[in-house]
Amino acid sequence: MELILVVVGAIVVSAMANRRGLEPALMIVVVGIAASFLPGFEAPELDSHILLTVVLPPLLYSAALDFSFPTFVRNIRPILGLGVGLVVVSAFTVAAVSSWLALVPLTFGTALVLGAIVAPPDAVTAVAVGRKLGLPKRVMAILTGESLINDAAALTLFSIAVAQVAGSHTFIEDPFLLFGYSALVGPVVGAVLGYVTLWIRGRLDSPSLETIQGLVVPFAAFIAAERLHASGVLAVVAAGFVVGSGTLRSGYQTRVQERYVWHSVDVLLEAFVFAYIGLHLRFVLEDLREAHESLAEVVVASALVLAMVLVIRPLSVFVMFGRRMLFRHVDRKLSVPIPEGGGRGALGVRKRTRPEGKWRSMIDHSMLSWQESVVVSWTGMRGVVTLAAAAGIPLTTATGEPFPERATIQAIAFVVAVGTLLLQGSTLPPLIRRLQLSSREADDAYDREETLKAEQVVHRAADEVLAWFEANPPQGLDPYVLTEIRNRIARHSQDADEMPDPEAHTLRAEVFSTLYRDVLAAQRAALIGERDQGQLDEETVRTMLERLDLQEASVTARLQSRF
Repeated sequence: MELILVVVGAIVVSAMANRRGLEPALMIVVVGIAASFLPGFEAPELDSHILLTVVLPPLLYSAALDFSFPTFVRNIRPILGLGVGLVVVSAFTVAAVSSWLALVPLTFGTALVLGAIVAPPDAVTAVAVGRKLGLPKRVMAILTGESLINDAAALTLFSIAVAQVAGSHTFIEDPFLLFGYSALVGPVVGAVLGYVTLWIRGRLDSPSLETIQGLVVPFAAFIAAERLHASGVLAVVAAGFVVGSGTLRSGYQTRVQERYVWHSVDVLLEAFVFAYIGLHLRFVLEDLREAHESLAEVVVASALVLAMVLVIRPLSVFVMFGRRMLFRHVDRKLSVPIPEGGGRGALGVRKRTRPEGKWRSMIDHSMLSWQESVVVSWTGMRGVVTLAAAAGIPLTTATGEPFPERATIQAIAFVVAVGTLLLQGSTLPPLIRRLQLSSREADDAYDREETLKAEQVVHRAADEVLAWFEANPPQGLDPYVLTEIRNRIARHSQDADEMPDPEAHTLRAEVFSTLYRDVLAAQRAALIGERDQGQLDEETVRTMLERLDLQEASVTARLQSRF
């Protein structure tokens, strides 16, 4: 009952925040904190593993379903740099500084637990703000891709650090080998499960059953990978990529249903996690009072860790992106043109030309502008993973002793999550406007251009199918009827009342139904192909695919309403 009340309250607060243009996550936390201090209030309790097992997989799976794998590959360099490199740097920097200053009694092991918890940013807020304010498409792709893998890196570090502190047994004792094993086996498990899911879907032929099966996939991938001591997070992401790329084989009803189901699941789970953590603040403070005579050192340590995570990301972004920009600027200033016949420039660098491989040619080597780099450096808001991981710290070690400084780590993680949401979340919109990364006019012009290209793609695909239909007409129908069917489908604006019923057992209805679905399938395949080759924008393709699904749903619904 308590959990139901938490969910209902979080939904109400989210609705009120959205209507007033406020950040729902922050408002839910604030209201939860206030509610935790009500007299006689008892916070709902969940097992520490439930939050990570129940909350994280569907959130990651939903994001991977809507994200193109070719887009992920094109931006793999900044995504890996931010999603893996920056997480490792942040975790070890926080651990080293926290244990060295000794503001609170943290060993390096317990400090590494803290560092792994606060290392991964949550892109939910940044992507929502960026989409609303029109951030460049590549920046949005980098932030989304980063959010898919930084959780895996952070949680792997978290599990290793917790095992070291708690003295529990790990599958592989060497942490580097364990990290590599987890990163390799996890995606394999997820990919296999994804292809199994597509195989099963091809034989279900039931939108309701396919949607229910889709709800099970992220949990199955996560649990299966974790049972093999691999990364459940990467397994979920890989399964999402595979299933997302194979949704063309599903019926339009399945895609329409899943689209809204997963959006609702995202909103529900994010609201619940922020409410759950906010409601536990009072009890975290009570645990701190029992462990410390004064909260002053915890407050100072929290402020220090918050400052570190705010500074580490901009410095790391400059090292990754600004360094290349600086080197190219110096190279342009000091080098001279390389002779046509070969040789060395002024810096002694010989120009080498070698053909790029297939995968290498897909990678985007262009640099972000300094404005884009500044925005990326300031999108470090912590959220669901940080709060869920903090709640997932075990209560005791392998010997039965209380986990050292558990309440302190949770309190610091809470301050970091709320602090980054407050400082970066509130200042990101004016920063984007100040840098003038994109204007509404430019965005609208770009969207119109991409939409026109997408419409041309679907029209060409339809024309190819219709041309084949004309060259290979089915037997048994009058040529006039064939021409009528072709023209009605080609117009894409026909009245359903004038169409033959696809369910009617007549040759005319069967030909019409088959041709209509062939046209839609060709259009969808053409859109996906252009997207995967980088010729069409991801959001434009997704919008056009939704239009095709809704068009098919509308026509089918009107046909069925006649009976």
